[in-house]
This record gives sequence, structure tokens and C-alpha cells, in this order.
Amino acid sequence: MSGWITEVITQAGYLGIFLLMLLESIFPPIPSELIIPFAGFSAAQGNLNVFGVILAATVGSLVGAAPWYIVARLFGLERVRWLADRFGRWFTLNADEIDTAARWFTRWGKPIVLFGRLFPIIRTLISVPSGLAKMPALTFIGFSALGMLIWNTVLVMAGFVLHQHYHLVEAWLDPLTYIVLGAVVAVYLYRLVTWRPSKAR
Repeated sequence: MSGWITEVITQAGYLGIFLLMLLESIFPPIPSELIIPFAGFSAAQGNLNVFGVILAATVGSLVGAAPWYIVARLFGLERVRWLADRFGRWFTLNADEIDTAARWFTRWGKPIVLFGRLFPIIRTLISVPSGLAKMPALTFIGFSALGMLIWNTVLVMAGFVLHQHYHLVEAWLDPLTYIVLGAVVAVYLYRLVTWRPSKAR
């Protein structure tokens, strides 16, 4: 995957970074931890501007996060509760847990959206409860953009500062991404096996 990512950035520059980050926000297995450090590496070599890289990455992430938020907001909490009561095993949630999560997100949604952008997989999925809880669009955009800006800046600077040892950064981040993905799959399978219907049902 890393070879394909570096090729896209090398050939397409800022547009490639934008498209890769947009895709990463829609499809979690494509990791920003591989995309952005290489973009910082390219900036250190003088091929790209470091501020342009951060801007392209952040805008791409934000645009990619919008579809999940919009679909969840249009779909609505009541429909999700209905689905959870009937097909909840595959969601690994029941209606009671949906209600609990909605209350929790309503109270703590802003910091969750902000810090959720710093973690693989979660940074994509966090858009869904934001939409279900009908978080105001400007609030969602603002806290998402701030979280993405922080994370992208950290990764760009890691690639920029450590450009002479980029192969070490890549060797560490690539397996870490797959470990996180494997952990998410394991948790999902555990929840699938131990799922129980809601008390209401």
C-alpha cells in the first residue's frame, strides 16, 4: 500500500494528497499515517510546500468526512434504533445502547469529535454519531477541522523533520496501522458473538 501512496503523491502532488485524504476519510483502511509523512518528506526535498501539504490534507479529510455525517443525519436516530432492535447483532448494538451512546455524545460530542480525529478508524466513524445526534453542521466542521489540522500537522512535520530517516518512519507506521485495524475487527467479532437484544424488546 505504501508504494501506491507514494506514487500518487509523487505524480499528482497536492491534488493527490487531497484525493488520498478524502478517500481515507471515507474508507478507513487507507491510513493517513502513511499518506501524510511521505507528503512531509516530499516537502523536505523541496518538491512541495509544507503549508500546502497541510492545507490539502486537511481539506481532503474534511470533505471526506462530510458524506458520513450527512447520511447519518438524514437517516436519523429513530431509524437506527429500529434497525438495532431488528438487526442489532450485525451493528453489535441494541436500542438501549444506541440511546446511551446518543446521550453520551450529546453531552461530550465536541471533544469526542476533536480527539476522535487523532485515531485510525475512529476518525472516520466519528462522523456517524455526529450526524445521528444532529450536531450543528458548523460545530461538526469546526471541531473536525481543528482535530484534522492538529493531526495532519504532526504527521507532516514528522515526515519533514525525519526525512533522512523516512524509511524508519514508514517501517514503524505501516504495521501499526494494520495492528489497529486488526484490533477493531477483533472487537467487532467479540461484540457480534456476545450481542444481546435490548430490554425494550
